[in-house]
Amino acid sequence: MVNPYSAFFSSVFTRVDPEVAHRIATLLIRVAGAVAPMREGLRRTIGRSEGSTTRLFDREIPGLLGVAAGFDKDATMAAALDAMGFAFVEVGTVTARPQPGNAPPRLWRLVPERALRNRMGFNNAGAAAAATRLQQLRRTPHGRRMVIGANIGKSKVTPAAAAVTDYVISARAVAAHVDYLVVNVSSPNTPGLRDLQQTEALRPILEAVRDAARAAAAREVPVLVKIAPDLADADVDAVARLARDLDLAGVVAVNTTIDHDHGPGGLSGPPVRERGVQVVRRVREVLGPKPVILGVGGISTAADAREYLAAGATAVQAYTAFIYGGPAWPGQVNRALTKVR
Repeated sequence: MVNPYSAFFSSVFTRVDPEVAHRIATLLIRVAGAVAPMREGLRRTIGRSEGSTTRLFDREIPGLLGVAAGFDKDATMAAALDAMGFAFVEVGTVTARPQPGNAPPRLWRLVPERALRNRMGFNNAGAAAAATRLQQLRRTPHGRRMVIGANIGKSKVTPAAAAVTDYVISARAVAAHVDYLVVNVSSPNTPGLRDLQQTEALRPILEAVRDAARAAAAREVPVLVKIAPDLADADVDAVARLARDLDLAGVVAVNTTIDHDHGPGGLSGPPVRERGVQVVRRVREVLGPKPVILGVGGISTAADAREYLAAGATAVQAYTAFIYGGPAWPGQVNRALTKVR
């Protein structure tokens, strides 16, 4: 039986510029999330099963698969993504200053590999705008029920020497409205950003974000750090040890990879999976059993997710497979994961 979305994707979306297609999808998803009957219709028809829950950041989540940062950059689609079957939603990456990102073209499909290449450059309306939307969402019953994270990055115009202040501005803006924060120092599309993964540069950022989030939210806000798959094993271990020493909530592994020959930008999707699982396994060995590890990179099926979970991930995230699999995909994966638990 032909999947209707797959047929539509192949015949229509592949003929449309990827970023234009994303804007069209964004509009449809935003409308579905804003209109209660549509939102609840999605939940009843394609959303996940509500029969099984697990815990993440001391909150119950109805599944193990969440949406990774990068899809809902400006916190406009979270309600609908929840209704479609994602167990939790990570918005962003948001930056202290609004920025347009890199010049297009900046997003490409690699259909045979079911992968994406992007050099978006943290295009977003800024942390303050995201905070306003998150605050509005949290005022609703469905918004309060959701587990939401925010991914924060450095503004492109901010020099590395001022990175701490830049991250703190974003943390202060969104911390009160989310269940966790992710410090993104691993995107390949902001010049010099990955240099901040060096522990000497990373330590003051993580300490400052942790303290700023606590003060802004008047509670402990779990802070995680997101790392690249291209780090050498020794550097992966060093970042994990830093997270452990600072008593952070955990690590997100991994971001997109620059280890490819398709052109500039980061590659996501199945080509990242093997290294992503390796990094999760290394991080778990360093962190021990308690801290959270969100495994992300190349998850297309429930079997892929189980591979990450077996390596030590607490929960998993995806983005690229959602583009190829369509609106029913997250619910299908979360239901499949529930059946084997």
